[in-house]
Amino acid sequence: MSLPITGPLLEAARAAKPALAQLDHRAKGALLRTMADCLESAAPAILEANVQDLEAVHGTIPEVMEDRLRLTPARIADMAAGMRSVAELPDPVGKVRACHTLPNGLEVQRVSVPLGVIAIIYESRPNVTSDAASLALMAGSVCVLRGGKESIRSNRAIVDALHAGLRRHDLPEALVSLVTDTTRDSAAELMEAVGYIDLLIPRGGASLIAACVERSKVPCIQTGTGICHIYVDESADLDKALAILENAKTSRPSVCNAAEVCLVHKAIAPQFLPLLRERLVEQRSAQGLPPVELRLDPVAQTFIPGTPAGGEDFDREFLDYILAVGVVEDLTGAIDHINRHSTGHSEAILTQNHENAARFTRLIDSAAVYVNASTRFTDGGQFGLGCEMGISTQKLHARGPMGLEELTSYKYVITGDGQIR
Repeated sequence: MSLPITGPLLEAARAAKPALAQLDHRAKGALLRTMADCLESAAPAILEANVQDLEAVHGTIPEVMEDRLRLTPARIADMAAGMRSVAELPDPVGKVRACHTLPNGLEVQRVSVPLGVIAIIYESRPNVTSDAASLALMAGSVCVLRGGKESIRSNRAIVDALHAGLRRHDLPEALVSLVTDTTRDSAAELMEAVGYIDLLIPRGGASLIAACVERSKVPCIQTGTGICHIYVDESADLDKALAILENAKTSRPSVCNAAEVCLVHKAIAPQFLPLLRERLVEQRSAQGLPPVELRLDPVAQTFIPGTPAGGEDFDREFLDYILAVGVVEDLTGAIDHINRHSTGHSEAILTQNHENAARFTRLIDSAAVYVNASTRFTDGGQFGLGCEMGISTQKLHARGPMGLEELTSYKYVITGDGQIR
């Protein structure tokens, strides 16, 4: 196999595995804490590189996408805190997942083991660089990072800081490798690097994910786009519903767990929709905040003014201050709509009816299903996983925020005393 761009890097990554395998839980934790310290010490250089990235793309991408790229001192502090939180988590490697003894006396254990070399292809968000590195290392795997061209300077500066931490522990820098070639050729090589990469994880837009899933010759976990729904039931607490919707849509609209669709029970639509428009459009405009563009289905248009929803607006990840709004007959209509249009990421019901909540959580086929809470909580850190490698929307091996447990495999260890078959 010819890998002219990534071949030397992948060879080095594979050769570095034994150095990581020798580290116990305490050593891995100490390494991550050192790397977090180095990250914070390098904050001025990282911020300078990030400014250069932002200047290079300014005016060519929407402001909300610039926000995905932007680093601040607070965000770098959060990145370091994420690494330290991973350092405190239990070691997923060597964990006995199951154990039983056969009638012949053989003891059979299923024990968690590292995957080996994990590659991540991602876009825009430079915080993924430190998140992915910390999770991979604690899970006992070497990490190969391939970010987008829009964040290459930031990613280089972050990896330089992580390498400083590795050097302090006399460990090879190849444990965390950055592919600096940001052409499609380097991504294609990673997808075909059989024998070098044990798992490929794409994080980004629908086209990137589709390309990886369709073209990869190495195992690939699908991290899906987020067409996240919030259904406001007939019995919902309207004040709580408004606060949840504003948070889910506007706290950070460019991320995959932001709400993109609001469905409203027809019985409360005349009362609730004007309140929704006042909260998301009028009040935000008066406060100097970006108003939310409401794209309304024909029934919603009879209650409030807004943009008529187009044919694809209920199947679109806007990643912007835009919310598709529809009116449904009842809970059954909401469930049917969501299961037809969802990407399987995160959905929420806002209701005071316990039976409706139970039915919604039972019948909605998504990775995360909420009752009376914002979809913005679908995040490894918020779920107590330290941070995440991505949000898996598939059903095999991993689903939802991917933390340490999802980044390991297992093997069987069988102990006997002379048994033969």
